[in-house]
Amino acid sequence: MNRIMTTTLFLVCSTSLLRGQSNSTLSNLAGNRSLLLGSNSASSLLLSGDTLWIGSGRGLSFTADGGTTWTNLANTATFDDKAISGLTIQGDEIWAATVYSKTIDNTSYLTGGGLHFSTNHGKSWNFVAQPTDTGKVDTLVYGHNKIPSLAITVTELNVTFDIALTSSSAWIASWYGMLRKSTDHGKTWVRVVLPPDDLNSISPSDTLSFNMSNSQGKLNLGENRNHFVFAVHASSDSLLWVGTAGGVNKSTDGGVSWRKFNHRNQQQAICGDYIAAIREQRLSNRTIIWALCNTGDQSDERRGISYTDNGGDTWKTILFSEFVRDVAFKDSILYIATDGGLYRTMDMGKTFIRAGTVYDPINGQRLTENKVYTVQVKGDTVWAGGSDGVAYTIDSNPESFGARWRIFRTYEPLQNSASTYSYPLPFSPSNEVVRLHYSTQGRTAAVTIRIFDFTMHPVKTLLRNAVRSGSSEHDEIWNGNDDSNRRVANGVYFYRVEIEGSEPIWGKILVLQ
Repeated sequence: MNRIMTTTLFLVCSTSLLRGQSNSTLSNLAGNRSLLLGSNSASSLLLSGDTLWIGSGRGLSFTADGGTTWTNLANTATFDDKAISGLTIQGDEIWAATVYSKTIDNTSYLTGGGLHFSTNHGKSWNFVAQPTDTGKVDTLVYGHNKIPSLAITVTELNVTFDIALTSSSAWIASWYGMLRKSTDHGKTWVRVVLPPDDLNSISPSDTLSFNMSNSQGKLNLGENRNHFVFAVHASSDSLLWVGTAGGVNKSTDGGVSWRKFNHRNQQQAICGDYIAAIREQRLSNRTIIWALCNTGDQSDERRGISYTDNGGDTWKTILFSEFVRDVAFKDSILYIATDGGLYRTMDMGKTFIRAGTVYDPINGQRLTENKVYTVQVKGDTVWAGGSDGVAYTIDSNPESFGARWRIFRTYEPLQNSASTYSYPLPFSPSNEVVRLHYSTQGRTAAVTIRIFDFTMHPVKTLLRNAVRSGSSEHDEIWNGNDDSNRRVANGVYFYRVEIEGSEPIWGKILVLQ
């Protein structure tokens, strides 16, 4: 399970952990205003009106002008620079959960960094620490039953991955912390009872005998995969959907009674029991619930995305074997973010279009990762984010989906226009690319870039008289191959940026496999 968690997040280490509850005000949504993103790793995107909110590896950012300018909230208000692990918006209320990596005895653990919330669309923010418990075992009253529940006393592995809001409550899916609910904006939290692995439903009128536990071997409480919670979605105050490592759970009475759907207990079932996210598609004549599935402990489980249009009674699956991360909708059109790229389907998965190379002709940028972690749609604009930046494309009658992209990435600005640098330094061609960063000194000009080895023997001509704009700084990508498409050896390499009408600029690259 930890393996699955670590592949779904972008983490930023921090030595500070805020505790308690605090409040700070941002005047007119002021933060670190910039022309650049706060981070290139986007784990979640959400649209609220004209504002796009981005949960990233370095906190929360937003743009209200289509990416022209960005406001980065890292290290402002209640925020530090921890990664965002969960994000939700309902009206003017915004909640963001954070996560960081903590090392204990040379072992790294994902750790819950707490939650930030705003009730006025980000003008002011509050912070609550990651919910923990006291003691060892609590007893939860459920109808006439008393359910022993393992107390979660630490923040390690107690990470909030999803948040849902109803009119009176905030719900958090906190993995080791299970499903919790607060009716007082996080001052207090209660654990919500879900079915154990061996029951397909529970209600307060049942006579029950099980333990609320997800930690095998501790205090003699048996492990229940259905108590490892990853996703929560509120269709209404009464209709809730929860995704766990044991399937999909549905409540029609506000989180009191539950029915569980998994790969084993239905003939037309979800494709895999590990539910990474739940999304809702509302059409004029029906509502569809989508469950993003990963594989659990059954050999016949498969990755993919399953859906139901009859409240969970039956499920169908599309994109078998793809690691699906997110899905967004434009009426009946689906945009699906996966490790294999961004897919589009307008016939419920009978046919697909997959976006090809994500390239921005304005700034010459392209995204090097195929993986797409999050997707959002507003009108004809489709936003996508991954580990290498955020981009949007237009999907309308005049323009084909994925034909043209606008890319937004962050970088360290040049100290002066006649300088250049490469990053990362060193770089390993086996698992990454190196970017050569420069500017054309404020004017549009033809650019040639050549790479040389330590003896100044030519290795690669990366660009030849390519026109670049003077309105922004540029990155050019090298994969570590020479002009004969052979991988270069370890060592120091030099590159020369030749800008039309200017003296050449030199930089250094260090290749280390």
